[in-house]
Amino acid sequence: MDEPKPPQREEEYVESDRDRRVANISLLVFFAVLVGAGIWLVNAMFEHRQLDDCISQGRTNCGPRIDAPAR
Repeated sequence: MDEPKPPQREEEYVESDRDRRVANISLLVFFAVLVGAGIWLVNAMFEHRQLDDCISQGRTNCGPRIDAPAR
């Protein structure tokens, strides 16, 4: 008896080296942006904590220093 064959797809997708390379590069860029955003966030939180500590001590000169040009 002949068994019926399962229907086959017309085109089977085969991942090429170029597709993998593009996927790897895009993931690398995504993770680099994610790490950069994390570093920026940690630095912003650290600066805010320093400012909060300064204000809670009752100081009045807690803002960032602004250098004025000499006349």
